[in-house]
Amino acid sequence: MPDAAVQPMGDEPVARVLIAGASGLTGSLAAELIWRHPSFELAGVTARSEVGTRVDQLYPQHRVPLTMEEFESIDLDGIDAAIVAYPHAAAAPVVAHLTDSGVRVCDLSADFRISDLSTYEYWYGEHHAPGLIERAVYGLPEINREAISKAQLVANPGCYPTATILSLLPLAEAGLLAEVVVDAKSGASGAGRATREDLGFISINENVRPYGVEGHRHHPEISEQLTLIGGDHVPLTFVPHLVPLDQGEMVSCYAKLTREVAGDELLEMYRGRFAGEPFVEVTDQPPGVIEVRDTNLCRICPLPAVGGDLTLVFGAIDNLWKGASSQAVQNLNLMFGLSETEGIS
Repeated sequence: MPDAAVQPMGDEPVARVLIAGASGLTGSLAAELIWRHPSFELAGVTARSEVGTRVDQLYPQHRVPLTMEEFESIDLDGIDAAIVAYPHAAAAPVVAHLTDSGVRVCDLSADFRISDLSTYEYWYGEHHAPGLIERAVYGLPEINREAISKAQLVANPGCYPTATILSLLPLAEAGLLAEVVVDAKSGASGAGRATREDLGFISINENVRPYGVEGHRHHPEISEQLTLIGGDHVPLTFVPHLVPLDQGEMVSCYAKLTREVAGDELLEMYRGRFAGEPFVEVTDQPPGVIEVRDTNLCRICPLPAVGGDLTLVFGAIDNLWKGASSQAVQNLNLMFGLSETEGIS
């Protein structure tokens, strides 16, 4: 079937965008979001597997009629930006080649999220482009909007860190966090396409189980960012759980604070901090993941615990959207001077 590559755009594109890694869940979604974006042209899609297959053959729901190529065959002349959706370690050399070619990159892997090389190598192994780490900007717009707009390389946050950091952000900025336990739950898509397919329906249905209890790779990312935001190290316990959903993520944060904060003050603090944020909604009722499905939204509810001295904060996102692909588009919008809501609201 030939490519029917007529993108539904209006005026001349602001940037021509490559999706590297379009055979995965996040890469294919990023391709769809760029394909239907009014200001970005989808200039090409690459993959490490499924080369020669159209995106809409592998993922009919995404309606992207472009054929995936090997990255090495792509002519980068005229490519302005790329979303890289390769796994950690595999992403770094691709990102290095793109940045050396003058392309602005939003990387979905973990390769540039952690600023300390030894910490990265403890959790992920050898880094294949360590010289780029200090140039990367952590891509959470709600804390790094200005830096993202000027960056050549943006490290898109992980899904759990996105939900957790946003949920704790007002408390961290106020220096109120003394200790935090995060009980996190994600659907099977958070494990990636191959792992989700290997898990199978039977092992997920009617079941909830913790994983990564000996130490999850998102722990150091969350810990580093909370320290940078608040200025002091905050003791953190992070336990993820797999739940019988395809998409969706919920973090339940149990925080000990440095002082008592009443419910009214807590809600006012959160509403004040996120006023004007287009993709954060503060609610006085705990959110559910269905409320944010297929959106770039994070819904947050802060509450004092009944009968205890803890503060509860619940945060819900779509792990494939705000936790990955649509947040990458939000970052690209900022990098090219567009409204950050364009194409994802």
